[in-house]
Amino acid sequence: MSKRQVNIPLYIIASILFGLKTYIVYRFIFNISLDNPMQELILFINPFASAFLIFAVSVWFVKKRQLKFLRYTAFLGTIILYFNLIFYRNFTDFITIPVLFQGSNAADLGSSILSLVHLQDLLLFADVAIIWYLSRKRPEDMAVSYRKRAKTMALSMSLLFLLFNYVLAEIERPQLLQRTFDREYLVKNLGVFNYHIYDIALQSKTKAQRVFADGTEMPEIKKYVDNNATSEQKSDLFGIAEDKNVIFVSLESVQSFVINNEVNGEEITPFLNDLIDDSYYFENFYHQTQQGKTSDSEFLVENSLYPLPRGAVYFTHGQNEYNALPEILKEAGYHSSVFHANNKSFWNRDVMYDNIGYDKFFDVDSYEVNEENSIGWGLKDKEFFDQSIKYLQGQQQPFYSKFITLTNHYPFDLDEEDASIDQYDSNSRTLNQYFPTVRYTDEAVQQFFADLKESGLYEDSIIVLMGDHYGISEFHNKAMSQYLGKEEITPYDHVQLQRVPFFIHIPGQEGGVISDIAGQIDVKPTLLHLLGIENEDDITFGTDLFTEDRKDFIALRDGSFISDEYIYSKGQCFNRETGELIETDPTGLDQGNEQDSACQPIKEKVEKELSYSDQIIYGDLFRFYNFEEDE
Repeated sequence: MSKRQVNIPLYIIASILFGLKTYIVYRFIFNISLDNPMQELILFINPFASAFLIFAVSVWFVKKRQLKFLRYTAFLGTIILYFNLIFYRNFTDFITIPVLFQGSNAADLGSSILSLVHLQDLLLFADVAIIWYLSRKRPEDMAVSYRKRAKTMALSMSLLFLLFNYVLAEIERPQLLQRTFDREYLVKNLGVFNYHIYDIALQSKTKAQRVFADGTEMPEIKKYVDNNATSEQKSDLFGIAEDKNVIFVSLESVQSFVINNEVNGEEITPFLNDLIDDSYYFENFYHQTQQGKTSDSEFLVENSLYPLPRGAVYFTHGQNEYNALPEILKEAGYHSSVFHANNKSFWNRDVMYDNIGYDKFFDVDSYEVNEENSIGWGLKDKEFFDQSIKYLQGQQQPFYSKFITLTNHYPFDLDEEDASIDQYDSNSRTLNQYFPTVRYTDEAVQQFFADLKESGLYEDSIIVLMGDHYGISEFHNKAMSQYLGKEEITPYDHVQLQRVPFFIHIPGQEGGVISDIAGQIDVKPTLLHLLGIENEDDITFGTDLFTEDRKDFIALRDGSFISDEYIYSKGQCFNRETGELIETDPTGLDQGNEQDSACQPIKEKVEKELSYSDQIIYGDLFRFYNFEEDE
């Protein structure tokens, strides 16, 4: 008598294959930090827990539909995983629902997306191919027909597996779902698919916040700002630039590690290095952007509010009430404009700029762009500044004009004739190409200064230069550690790499290097201070950088922070000066896990401040507030 052949149902095979593939992506492609064996175990378990739950649903269908469900579910799940992988390669982050609504930006990404697609990515679809093959060639063996009790058992076991995963995650990271600042923790502990379900729930909650907001939150927020952010002091520089033009240059993806540094024995930014000598240069100035990148940096500068943890404020809340810098300057007699050789709808700028009071937006239609003078994301920086001068001269004065550069943008493409220095040599093409494009932008800024002097605008203006966000993500840590001469990039190093250059150049002023911690949240009150404009009723979370009575920390959007003494990142507290890890406190609020008593008081302030800013934006609370009369 022959033994009866035992067939493994396709939903079991699909769960194992899909779970294994997802684990490999988590472990070897995503740069997810694992600090102990428990985290290793959870990371291994969660992709299988998700896969078994999703594919176990198939047993409730008849055989034909069961196989069809498995095929298309495996394909759809792989697409979701792959989109996250592409997004992660660029931003070292995971997709959120608001980012999906920003999909109209994808049409402008061009070569940026193509550079993120690798040939070996086809291997991600190997399990999908196997599932399709088995379902087509052996349908009778692969499908199952269970009684209702067996179906319930299959689904129940999958739910118990998922619950087991969550219990382990809560043991490892208490109050996991209450700590939404760090998406990596959510993916590491729950998996990317459960994270997306949680993200959908969060999106529904935030949409409801505006509906139910009534302004009663404002007195508490105003009290916090008055006690913690607002300074009544005035420095010696108050009004030093009264009635002068303000020219603000946003330096695309320029980080501070290139300043006063070399590659292949060549200075990377010779002009910016020299500019330090006659400018106010803040060497510990941090970008505070999140998923909105350049638009987030604009939002920070214009409003002194934090960007959102998910999506870009410019997109998700572009119609809110704000008390933005252009609006305030307009009341002081300033004309305001933006120069950016990109589509006006990118990041919803046309809507947002109009809402916050900009008078004119010189977008791509204002420029002559052709194949010779453009590369990557568009018009080269030298051409951009050259073509902008005529518009700048034609504006009524005083004016506040913002310039947003493009050339030093991922993937950092540059024509050979425009490269003044050689590429770096590492395993990262992105980092290798970064240095020549930064040098090109440096040369473009030098040319811009010369044009301002020739046009007669230089003496009557103050010129502000600021890096908008990082250019080199954590995905390139190995190459960065090679360039910086470090064994590895620690969480402390990662935070320090979020420093971006910030110059305030006032003709006739000697300036100097300022070492105090600072951030993009501080730009608005600082500029108003220099222009001699008092705005006592404003609600901002930044403070003037030239006063001594300043807030004692800089908060990053993911909950990390920098203070005079400490740097806190990824659940670890470091000495800011030495980078030494401070031992965790076993009696801390995190039950001895990734929590340090030294950093805890500031951490609580950071979480409160970020929460207050989010409440303002999600609830559109400024519609209830009268900025002309303190309430």
